[in-house]
Amino acid sequence: MLTLQTACLAAASIVLVAVCSACVPASSSGSPSGARGAGADRGVITVGSFDFPESVLLAEIYGQALAGHGFPVRIEPDLGSRELVDPALMSGLIQLVPEYAGSALEFASLGRQSALSGAAASNQALTASVAGGGLVVGHPAPAQDTNAIVVTAATAARYDLRSIADLARVAPRLVFGGPPECPGRPYCLPGLARTYGVHFREFIPLDAGGPLTLQALDAGYVNAALLFSTNPGITARHLVVLADDRGLQPAENITPLIRRAVVARYGTGLVAVLNRVSARLDTGSLRAMDALVQLDGQAPRRVARSWLRAHGLVPEERAVR
Repeated sequence: MLTLQTACLAAASIVLVAVCSACVPASSSGSPSGARGAGADRGVITVGSFDFPESVLLAEIYGQALAGHGFPVRIEPDLGSRELVDPALMSGLIQLVPEYAGSALEFASLGRQSALSGAAASNQALTASVAGGGLVVGHPAPAQDTNAIVVTAATAARYDLRSIADLARVAPRLVFGGPPECPGRPYCLPGLARTYGVHFREFIPLDAGGPLTLQALDAGYVNAALLFSTNPGITARHLVVLADDRGLQPAENITPLIRRAVVARYGTGLVAVLNRVSARLDTGSLRAMDALVQLDGQAPRRVARSWLRAHGLVPEERAVR
């Protein structure tokens, strides 16, 4: 893991420099010889995830589905943030990432593509945006996980907060918590300021997955926070999700991104497996699986395997390598 994370960091630096210089990464031709990811020479499909529990779970779901149909798979969880993982995918260090459509589109287009609220439109725009990077976009799942701005019930009652717009008048007195990347993410602090005129007194960097953020809300260290909408802690702790009444957040349907070289090597049947998984994955199922992992402490691999088997997406005898 450490070796791959180090390699991903180096790849991220190289690819980001190339992208910012308006260059196309060297591996963007999509030819099998251009892939130099972990296990690429042996044809292994390395499935990467971001550094929060739901992403790890999704990597297990899509990775195990491929393994269950005979494809050689290695799952590498917790690789880091999007700024690390997506450049590693573009450079061929990893070959598959279950992404979130709206955020992936913003990242791949360097912010030039406006947020889209529909799954089909987002998928079409994402396909066009990543084509030059040697990537193929799978079908979007009905499941979505968007950024949610939350407060405790007590804070909502105290300041009469129902929507994000309501925050504007009280935000200068409040402390906001969320992922460390939040100040640079267009759908976090910059978007809140641009779309809603919300400027908090202070920002405290916490985590992406939510445990630290949930603790900080409970303890009163932060007054408002960003959590992911499928986070089971929102319901368990009776938090109030403020309405995004001005449509800041885009469609964030779960969407697999895979190297074109991998599809060329294994054929369209590989994409068909991914698409079948996406077709069965809805928001309710994802939220329930998140609860098993984050609240009940079950292993993501076990939860993913049970869901795949329950939906007939993997044969009983198959297992991830």
